[in-house]
Amino acid sequence: MSDEEREERELDLTSPEVVTKYKSAADIINKALQLVVSECKPKAKIVDLCEKGDAFIREQTGNVYKNVKKKIERGVAFPTCISVNNTVCHFSPLASDEAVLEDGDILKIDMGCHIDGFIAVVAHTHVLKQGPVTGRAADVIAAANTAAEVALRLVRPGKKNKDVTEAIQKVAAAYDCKIVEGVLSHQMKQFVIDGNKVVLSVSGPDTRVDEAEFEENEVYSVDIVTSTGEGKPKLLDEKQTTIYKRAVDKNYHLKMKASRFIFSEISQKFPIMPFSARALEEKRARLGLVECVNHDLLQPYPELQPTKTVDDPEIKAWLALGTKTKKKGGKRFTHSASRKKGDKSDAAEAEPVDAALNGGASQE
Repeated sequence: MSDEEREERELDLTSPEVVTKYKSAADIINKALQLVVSECKPKAKIVDLCEKGDAFIREQTGNVYKNVKKKIERGVAFPTCISVNNTVCHFSPLASDEAVLEDGDILKIDMGCHIDGFIAVVAHTHVLKQGPVTGRAADVIAAANTAAEVALRLVRPGKKNKDVTEAIQKVAAAYDCKIVEGVLSHQMKQFVIDGNKVVLSVSGPDTRVDEAEFEENEVYSVDIVTSTGEGKPKLLDEKQTTIYKRAVDKNYHLKMKASRFIFSEISQKFPIMPFSARALEEKRARLGLVECVNHDLLQPYPELQPTKTVDDPEIKAWLALGTKTKKKGGKRFTHSASRKKGDKSDAAEAEPVDAALNGGASQE
C-alpha cells in the first residue's frame, strides 16, 4: 500500500481513530453549548458569552492528544454565535460591542469545534422567559425540529439530496411554515466544513446543486431554517459581518498595508476554518477586511433577517425510521451534527427561532 493510499484510508470512518476524534469533538462541543446556555441571562453581554464559548472549546481541545508524536491541529471550527430575535444567524460581535440579552429574547446559539480537522457543529434555541413557548413561535420551532429529524433519517446510503429537500419542505408546510431559502447542508471532511456534496433547503431556478447520492462513511452537517413568513431572508449591512473564512484557492496582491497585515495574521492563525474578526486587532481589521473581501480572499458569513401538529402519514413514516444504518462489511455511515433554526417572521416583525438539538426550546 502506497503512502497516499494509507493516508486516504486513515481519513475514512472505517478507521476507529477517526471515529474517536469525531466523538471527542462532539462531546466537547455539546459541553460548550451547555456552558453558554447556562450563562445566558438578562443583561449578559453577548460578546462575553461568545468569548466564553470559544475559550472553552480551545481549552478542552487543547487537553486532548497532547502527548502524540505528530502535532494534531484542534480548536474552534466555527466561532460561537448568539443571534437574537430578528437576526437569523452568524452574530458574533466585536469586543467593542455593548449588546446585552433582555428578558423575552429568543436566542439562536451555534458553534463548532474540531480535532485533527474532524468537525462537530451544534445549534440550540434558548428562550429567556418563564413558561412554555406557544403560538406561531412554537409552530416554527416544531417545524424546524421535525424537519431536521426527518432529514437525519433520510440522509442515508441510497437516498439522494433531492429527497431531503422535498421532505423538509413538506414538513414545514404541515406547520404552515416555510423553509428559508439560501440555507445549505454540506458534506464535511477533514478540515472541510463545506464540502462539495450539498443539500438544498429550497430548490429553485436560482439555487441549484448537482444531484448527489449519499454513500457509506460520509459525514454531513444538516442545517435547516424555517419561517412563518415567506422564507426570503435579506442581508444586513455588510459592515456588521464578523465571521469569515479564508478562500484558499484565491490570490491577490493587496494594496493597503492594513489589509496585508490582517491577511497575513489570518493566514497564520486561521488558514482553513471560519473565524471571528474579534480575534483580530479591531482597528486594523475594520480597514483591512474590506479589501480582502472585495478581492475574494475571504468568504464572509453575513447576518440575515428574515398551533399545528403533523398528521401527514408520509412524514410520520419518515419519523418512524431509525437514525442509524446497519453496518455493511464493517463500514459506518454517520451524521456529524444537525443545526435547526426557525425564523418567526410575521408581517409586523421578524423573530427568528432556533429549534434545539434535543427537540425543543430551552426556557428560563
